[in-house]
Order: sequence, then C-alpha cells, then structure tokens
Amino acid sequence: MALDGITLHCLAHELNSSLQNQRIGKIAQPEKEELLFTFKIPGQTRRLLLSANASLPFACFTSENKPSPLTAPNFCMVLRKYIGNGKVLSVTQPGLERVLCFSIEHLNEMGDPGVKYLYVELMGKHSNIIFCDENNIIIDSIKHISAQMSSVREVLPGRTYFIPTQEGKENPLSVEKDSFLARVDSCPAPVYRAIYQSYTGISPLMAQEICYQAELDGDQSTASLDHTDLLRLYDAFHRLMGRLKNDDYQPVILYDQDVPLEFAPFPIGMYADKTQEVCASMSEALERYYAKKNRHTVMHQKSSDLRRHISTLLERTSKKLQLQLRQQEDTAKREKYRLYGELLHTYGYQIPAGAKNAQVTNYYDGSEITIPLDDTLSAMDNAKKYFDRYSKLKRTDEALQTQIRETKESLAHLQSIESSLNFAESEEDLDIIRDELAAYGYLKAKGGRKKNKMQKKSRPLHYVDANGFHIYVGKNNYQNDELTFRFASGNDWWFHAKGIPGSHVIVRSENRELPDDTYETAAAVAAYYSNGRDSEKVDVDYLQKKNVKKPNSAVPGFVIYHTNYSMTIHPSLSGVRPAD
Repeated sequence: MALDGITLHCLAHELNSSLQNQRIGKIAQPEKEELLFTFKIPGQTRRLLLSANASLPFACFTSENKPSPLTAPNFCMVLRKYIGNGKVLSVTQPGLERVLCFSIEHLNEMGDPGVKYLYVELMGKHSNIIFCDENNIIIDSIKHISAQMSSVREVLPGRTYFIPTQEGKENPLSVEKDSFLARVDSCPAPVYRAIYQSYTGISPLMAQEICYQAELDGDQSTASLDHTDLLRLYDAFHRLMGRLKNDDYQPVILYDQDVPLEFAPFPIGMYADKTQEVCASMSEALERYYAKKNRHTVMHQKSSDLRRHISTLLERTSKKLQLQLRQQEDTAKREKYRLYGELLHTYGYQIPAGAKNAQVTNYYDGSEITIPLDDTLSAMDNAKKYFDRYSKLKRTDEALQTQIRETKESLAHLQSIESSLNFAESEEDLDIIRDELAAYGYLKAKGGRKKNKMQKKSRPLHYVDANGFHIYVGKNNYQNDELTFRFASGNDWWFHAKGIPGSHVIVRSENRELPDDTYETAAAVAAYYSNGRDSEKVDVDYLQKKNVKKPNSAVPGFVIYHTNYSMTIHPSLSGVRPAD
C-alpha cells in the first residue's frame, strides 16, 4: 500500500508529538534521495529517515544509523547551513494531502530567529523533499523539476512553493453529509472508486474498507445504491473521519503468512482472515513493513541468478531423464530376441538354408511365432545374432537403471536446492546454497570461501508454539542435516512435507508428551516451508527423530524412514511466534 493521506495524518500527529520543540542534532544524506535527521531528545537519541525515492517513498523513525558519504551533497549542505541545530516548531499535514510540513526555527546570520519550511511530498514517482523560506519561496530541493519535466509546476530555487491540486477532489475532513451523498450518487463508477476519486488522501484500500464497514460491495456500481445504502456508506465514512480528527489510531501490519501485505492506521475488517500485527506507532509499523518488504524483494533479486541457473539445470536434467526412460523402453524388446535365439537353437535343424523367416512353435505357451532371418546366415548364426542383441540390450538396461537412479537423485537434489532459495533470508543463506551447488558440480567453485564458516553465520528458523514448545526449521539442505542428525535428540519429533521438497522441522520434546495442537502446528509449519506452500492442503509425515536414517553417501537433506504418522493440513505460521 502506498502512503495515503490517512496514514500521513497519523504519522504527522506522531512526529509532531515527538519532535515539537526538539532541536536537530545532525543532518545527513546517506542516499541520493534520502535524508537522515538526528534529534537529541532528553534521555534518548531519535533518528528520522525521510525518503523521496520514487519506488519507496516514506518517512519514519529508524533505529538504523546509515553511513554518510565522505562529501555531503549540495542539498544536505544547504540544510546544514540554514537549519542545523534548528528547533522543530511543528509537523503538520496540509488538509489530507500526502505532504508533511516541518516548521523549523533557526537563527540567521545576524542572530535573529527565523522560520523555514521543509516539505516532504510522498507521492509515488512525484515524491520530493523541498526546502523553503518563511515566504514559501523554494531555496532548494532534493529533486529539481524543470518545466520540461513537468507541466504542472517547476521545483527550482526561487520559485514559489505550492501543492499541486488534484482537480475535482475535496478535503474529506470538512465534507458535509448532503455533499457526500450527492457526490457519490452522481459519480458513475464502482463505489470504492467513487470515494477515492472524490476525496484527497484516501487510498483504494481505505475506500474498500469504508465500503466493507458499510456492508456494501465496493465493486458494485453507485447506480445500484439506494438511499439507505448511501446513508450507511456516509456513516462508515463519517466514523473514519471522526477517528482521524480525534487522533484515534491503532496502527497494524497485515501479513499473508509471513510476507507483509499492507499497513494501515487501524485494523482492516475486510482482512480479518489475515494476521494483523498491532504496532505501538505508525512510524514503527512503517519501519517494520518496509524492512521486511525490502528484505523479501532484495533477497529475490539477489537470488535471481541462482534461480535461473538452477532452472536451467532442472530443465536439462529432466530432459536427460526423459531420454533415459525412452532408451529403457527400447530395451524391453530384449526378451523377444532371447526367445528367438532359444527357438532357433531348438528348431534350427528344420530350417532350410537361405530362408527369410522361420515358422516355429513357442514351447513356453504353444503359440506359433514367425522369426525374421538373415538369409545369408545359417540358423545357428541367426540365433547367435539374436543372442548378441539380447546381451547388448541387457547390458544397456542395467547401465540405464543405474543412470536413471542417479538422474532422479540429481533431480530431487536440485529441486530441494531450488526450494531452499524460497527460504533464504540473508546473503549467508545464499552463500550456503552456492557452496552446495559447487560441492556437487552444479556450479563452478569460487575460491576464498570456507563452507563451515559460512554455515555458522546462518542459523535455522526458530519458533515457539502456544504450548511453549520450540520448533526449528532448516532453511537449506546443510541446515536440514545439522538439525536432524546433530541438533535433535532421539525423542524429538521430525516433520516433513510428504513427497515434495521442503524443510526438516524439529520439535524439541524435552522428554514431554506433545499436545495434539502442537503436532498440528508443527505440521502446518512443515507444510508452509515446502513446495506446497501455496496449496490448500499438504500431506505431512512425522515421526520421532530416532527413526529417521540417512543412507551412506546420500546428498545433504536426504533421509529415509519406514514407520511414520501422517496428517493433511493447511500450510500456516499462525500457530507460532518467532523465538526471542
């Protein structure tokens, strides 16, 4: 979800409460389109990160102290000159626009107090940070926008600052009932679209939520609404605006499993089936959301080369297996050649020289068989020829059985490595996967890395269920081996998705009997960390670790077992929380 006016209204309130009358300690520009302000607040240090990045604009407090370039950019130098050690008078939001306005008091060259304004515009690709004087004349901006770049406004030193108006949109905080009813009723569009296209600061998500609270389908046309529907819609809209005016917030992050889906200033009713993590502040929600979202995005980008390489290997190995299976099918006719040889040995004396075929009786079942012959060879020589064909096909079949087994093992190994990529959370996790690929000849080894050292940097996932049992999840094949055969004790319980690549999941029993819901929770975790994550139901095998064996010379993560329990369950992490 993009930062809408409602979210910024909440954020402005928080920033104003925390920063009003506080002095700016440091100003840094760690990235081209980012600013980092440090405030020395009594008893603590707070860092405010402002980003005008087109793909990820945001503003929030952060615990991270980003390194700054050796030479500060010009915009950073301008800010240090004018508002270094300045005092924040207020943080406000004009209307419900996606803009934060910092009013900052400072001393000029003569020692007299003055006021400057820092506008943080969080408008997607149009995001910017603009610094103005007391008359709203632009001093500088983090992005310069010329008339050639925008026909709406120039953002250049010396120009008067103004917020681009959104034609036809009203401030929802000041709208009256009759105006709302008339405007929505006259807008020919789906209900949710009529709301966010008519009022500033309302995102499609919040418009859909207003419809949900009014017990209306947001996708239905406004033409289908009667007066009662419109009244319910206004009541829901009015309640939301009332919460904004009263600064009544309860920021949340919505998760689809463990992947951050949305954030909002209050719980979203239409996503009641999703996990909603309540945060202490909107700033905290934004920092957590973007950190987790960015981690997923970055890891997927960093693993893209590995994914392509493994995909190529899987395709090549699958084609190899198909070819071997077709070759094996061709060897099935070897028994026919053996039978021909035996029958020619038995009846050869009856076959005249130069015959092109022989009609003989199959003494195994009494049927009549016609055997093709080479008319230049005797019956015995033809028999030898068929026995040679039989022997050759038999040797081929025996070799193919070994090759097919090895190819299937390679295919399963590559599929398990591909699955591990979905669970990688750090560069160290990717390095372990690269090491495994190199160790088995799938990737050219790079010098300088020590596998054991890399493995130590990466740790299995660790969760705790509602009953206090600790659950561990291997993120790759090496961790799976480590968990199962070095970490787990004999009475611990082992879980794995049935018949598909996935993580080894260990539940530490501590010699206690596991409750039924712990079995179900662990099985759901094992299903989630498998290739069946997106399925509605997944079969999961589970047994005590002492009954899990590893064959000699088996690849990492490969095990066998003969006695187990099974259950079918929906993949989920809803029953666990990360361990402290």
